[in-house]
Amino acid sequence: MSVSRRRFIKQSVKASAAVYATALGFNAKSYANIPGANDRIRMGVVGFSDRFRQALFPSFLNHYKELNIDIVAVSDLWKLRREEGRAFLKAKLEHDVQPCVNNDELYRIKDLDAVIVSTADFQHALHAIEAVKAGKDAYVEKPFAETMEDNRLALKIIKASDRIVQVGSQRRSGGNYKAAAEFIQTGKFGPITMVELTWNVNQPGRWRRPALVAQCREQDTDWKRFLLNRPYEPWDARKYLEYRLFWPYSSGMPGQWMSHQIDTVHWFSGLKHPRSVVANGGIYMWKDGRKNWDTTTAVFDYGPSNDLTTGFQVTFASRMHNGEDRPAEIYYSNGGELNLITNTVSPKGGLRENHAAAMNMKPNLLSDMVLADANEKAVASANTGADRLTSNHMRNFMECVRTRKQPNAPVEAGYYHSVATIMTNAAVRTGSKVTFDEARQEVMADGKVFRY
Repeated sequence: MSVSRRRFIKQSVKASAAVYATALGFNAKSYANIPGANDRIRMGVVGFSDRFRQALFPSFLNHYKELNIDIVAVSDLWKLRREEGRAFLKAKLEHDVQPCVNNDELYRIKDLDAVIVSTADFQHALHAIEAVKAGKDAYVEKPFAETMEDNRLALKIIKASDRIVQVGSQRRSGGNYKAAAEFIQTGKFGPITMVELTWNVNQPGRWRRPALVAQCREQDTDWKRFLLNRPYEPWDARKYLEYRLFWPYSSGMPGQWMSHQIDTVHWFSGLKHPRSVVANGGIYMWKDGRKNWDTTTAVFDYGPSNDLTTGFQVTFASRMHNGEDRPAEIYYSNGGELNLITNTVSPKGGLRENHAAAMNMKPNLLSDMVLADANEKAVASANTGADRLTSNHMRNFMECVRTRKQPNAPVEAGYYHSVATIMTNAAVRTGSKVTFDEARQEVMADGKVFRY
């Protein structure tokens, strides 16, 4: 076959495929970025963190061969972590990966398709923006954003692009959570009247890294680049490595833990954010110089604005000095409860005959049922390996990079869990009842826009 004829056939096949893709809703730019069925997708790592090494990467390993996806580079500002990342990935993947001193170097790599972002809490939205502007898909850890400025900008840029962004709210890929969402959204549960969220641990070393802090020197990293858009302050190895203890680098409990649980409230109810939040707590046990509380109780007011609820209250409670590592999420209606500790629905607490009759009402009791496999549950430890939720969630992202379908936790999920966490942080910082200005998309405390 002549060269000119082979070229003609190849171009004709591409043109036909492009027409078919357009019929499915892809535009020309989107189609150009879809890897072929046999093309290997090349990913990079933004931040060689404990979260990446202990949970995200094992989840990636569960699926990468089947889906023909590889990791080819790792970017980390700290020389030690960058070198560890290269050695770790080389050993696991059995080929070398390129170490990058920053994301500018990472995004200069040819044919890089996507990244996994697992950096400091306040950096997630900004690193998502970098990835999308570089034309890359991104799996971005939660909390998605810690300020409304970052939150709004990331939503705007990502929505204006054709990139796939999966926020690390892995409950959205869990069979038990999907079953709970279906049960509530189809009206079987009745209107939600109350939600109780708790996340308690007793781990003195949680978020503290004294051995690593002792090894971290300013000359081995890039402190100014780490700070991004946060106010400049002198080098502090604790804030670089133990950022979850210090505002404005993290909100601590709201961003780390509550962001997971409040996302299910939004998902199940169809509501986007709370109407108001108040919070109380403090640093009662771990007086180690941290600024973020070790004990928090927040109370939210939601709705009403749809058929699933006439309005309800949510409580979030967390303590770091006593706990058994079992995050709890319990939804209540007048007919009983939906318990995501046990993955069951029951008539517990529902309106019974003896109480209903006094008000000339009928009893209202849910039937006992199992939502899903009892082994499919949330885990409180960062050192979880490839737990089922995270593994499912990573696979969903990897598949969406190929299919261009929207992932289970798109940017909107991250945007609205961030609204709730920022409102909570504002209540913590100001001691005020905090509300949300829908028109301006701003968090309000004492009648003023909350700023860090």
